[in-house]
Amino acid sequence: MGNYFAIAWRNLKQNASYTTINIGGLSLGIACALLIYTVVSHQLQFDNFHPDRDRIYRTVSIYTTDVTEYQSGVPQPLGKAFTHEFDFAEKAAMVNTYQDALISLPDRAGIKFEEASGVAYAQPAFFDIFHFPLWKGDKNTVISSPHTAVITRQLAQKYFGTEDAIGKVIRYDNRTNFTITGILENIPSNTDRKQEIYLSYASMREKSAWLSSDSSWGSVRSSMNFFVRLKPGITAAQVNKAYPLLIKKYMDEEDVKTCTFVLQPLSDIHFNTTYDGYTNRKYLWALSLIGILLIVTACVNFINLATAQALKRAREVGVRKVLGSTRVQLFRQFMTETALICCFAALLAYGLAQLSMPLMNRLFGLRMSLSMLQHPSLLLFMVLLLIVVIFCSGFYPAIVLTRFQPVAALKGKLTQKHIGGFPLRRVLVIAQFGISQMLIIGSLVIMSQMRYNTTADMGFHKNGIVMVPLPPTDKDKQHTLRTRIQQLSGVKNISLCVQAPASSSNNYTGLRLNGEAKNRNWSVNMKEVDQQYATVFGLHFIAGGNFLSNDTLSGIILNENAVKKLGFTNAREAIGQVAILNGDVYTAPITGVVKDFNNHSLRSTMEPVALVLSPKYYRNCAINLNMASAHNTLAAIDKIWSETFPNHLYKYEFLDDRLAKFYELDTIMLRFVQIFSLIAIFIGCLGLYGLIAFMAAQKNKEIGVRKVLGAHLADILWMFGRELAVLLCIAFVIAVPVAWWVMNRYLQEFSYRISIGPGIFVTAMLCSVGIAVFTAGYRSFKAAILSPLKSLRAE
Repeated sequence: MGNYFAIAWRNLKQNASYTTINIGGLSLGIACALLIYTVVSHQLQFDNFHPDRDRIYRTVSIYTTDVTEYQSGVPQPLGKAFTHEFDFAEKAAMVNTYQDALISLPDRAGIKFEEASGVAYAQPAFFDIFHFPLWKGDKNTVISSPHTAVITRQLAQKYFGTEDAIGKVIRYDNRTNFTITGILENIPSNTDRKQEIYLSYASMREKSAWLSSDSSWGSVRSSMNFFVRLKPGITAAQVNKAYPLLIKKYMDEEDVKTCTFVLQPLSDIHFNTTYDGYTNRKYLWALSLIGILLIVTACVNFINLATAQALKRAREVGVRKVLGSTRVQLFRQFMTETALICCFAALLAYGLAQLSMPLMNRLFGLRMSLSMLQHPSLLLFMVLLLIVVIFCSGFYPAIVLTRFQPVAALKGKLTQKHIGGFPLRRVLVIAQFGISQMLIIGSLVIMSQMRYNTTADMGFHKNGIVMVPLPPTDKDKQHTLRTRIQQLSGVKNISLCVQAPASSSNNYTGLRLNGEAKNRNWSVNMKEVDQQYATVFGLHFIAGGNFLSNDTLSGIILNENAVKKLGFTNAREAIGQVAILNGDVYTAPITGVVKDFNNHSLRSTMEPVALVLSPKYYRNCAINLNMASAHNTLAAIDKIWSETFPNHLYKYEFLDDRLAKFYELDTIMLRFVQIFSLIAIFIGCLGLYGLIAFMAAQKNKEIGVRKVLGAHLADILWMFGRELAVLLCIAFVIAVPVAWWVMNRYLQEFSYRISIGPGIFVTAMLCSVGIAVFTAGYRSFKAAILSPLKSLRAE
């Protein structure tokens, strides 16, 4: 075996360019495979560290009217009713989450922290269901009493340094003090429960008395979750079958007809984007497929170059066979060479992957690692991948080389047909270019859809509008803030509201006209706004006008969709009609009808929308800026805001940046496809360059003869380019239908989308041609201008 390695090492050194090209291509392919494996495995392992995870479920809500609405949350009283009525659960806990929590330390004036992951009001059984171990404290008692809290070790150090955090007090939202009774171990990165502060559920009443009450069956927040760990032997189907009995007993007649509760397995939460899942499994399978394609491209590269080198090594094989080497011994020799190349490539690939991991972590906002000590499965994957690559890359070339007849090899009578000929390499080049073209087309389609997402008319103004979150406060402070900001020269207009027209946070409620006993069988998206809302966001009135005042409920504004669903054939017919929203909380005449606008991402269709005046619910300040002086204006707003709310932290976000978060996962996928497309193209270019170099060497004398007989430079170049052009066209014909089918499936997710026109395919083809010409052109030109005297001297 040592002899095999010594000979292999000598051969690899003698063919340095061949070795370098193969190591470069394989290392890039393996590095990408390692990164993709790390990303996919990390995502697939979300929340799989909890004991009895196959018995942990979340209850979700489904409301079916003329459309189906899916909610990850449930009414707050559901948990109490469930445990009272049924005996299905071993443990059950309600958890209510609030994002962007303001935390201060009462004994340290002026110290404030904003925790983006928020806080969670949780019942004590939460820590029995989920495995978030305590570093200090008793999980059975830590949040059993009002005004108690647990925080992570990381936050304990952040807030109190080296002091013991147990017994310390934190203040949430400048309103309620909580005593720390336990310290959690730091939250792992592979969980959807990102909160690092858990507050006693009994204290939630001080946050929202209505939401905390046992009569709030009609109120559903997406962050109000109910988790259960079922008893052994109890199935989700049994619970789902029993839920209608609970609905019929506790909910009103209207909800009984439209509402359904079902259990969602813990393993489905991270991947189900119908609710609040982070990603869709099909994106992970798409990434995995890209990884496989990159490995295939690298292996194809190796096979292509190895078979192209076969004739060069024919006499070596003949001599070895004459001296007594068997086919098995020769096979081992060539496989050893392949293994050496692959091992060098794997080492280089691991280094490249390590260098790239910080970028991957920034892309996903995670803490992934390539440490094989921490992740033994990664080592296993590396070993299996290396075995597969060695076999796929080396098996066929080794078979080709070992079947040469020694007499023919020594006499130099072997031709291309003895090694599979050009047809084999044609197929391999077609495969490489086909993969590259599919990735290019995919990148162009996603990029075009993303551009459409950001430039499409959503029915409202989104450029030059900055959103500044408002703390819960009184109307006087809101009025003061608005008045002072409005006086700034760089401010065009300002509106106080709950959310922008399009938002991931929406409030659905029932709607009926005065005189009707029941709400219509569909829900309306209700937005609490002020009188300047339509002006700031550029909403277009097609009938009627704005609210009659800015302080009290003096009208309701509907969109076209809502008016049509109410049965009016003309928007003007709705003006003056009295509408009733949210039970009977909002009763007022319809003063205006605005043109439809998107209230979600472009994945969703436009829905019925109602705008109402309600100052107590304002949570955002929307400011329309003159962008020419935006920097100075934002600084002035910061000063005014901080003077108005000195106990809170100021922050802002441009509306177009906020809307871009709708497509955050698409942006990540686009970057992946673009990066891996470039890598696939580069690997293909390495192989193509090596192949052209080999062809030039093989055709050296032919080129010399042609030039002596009068061939021009263009004729010689076309000799190389003709075959390359045919291969590109065949690859294109194969790649187009596959890419069209895949990307058409992707676009089906969007209610408003681009069409895949011929321009995308033409662009992909031109890119491929340009890349091929750039790669092969120089080497072809160098061969074409070589003096025939040099190439024919041996003759």
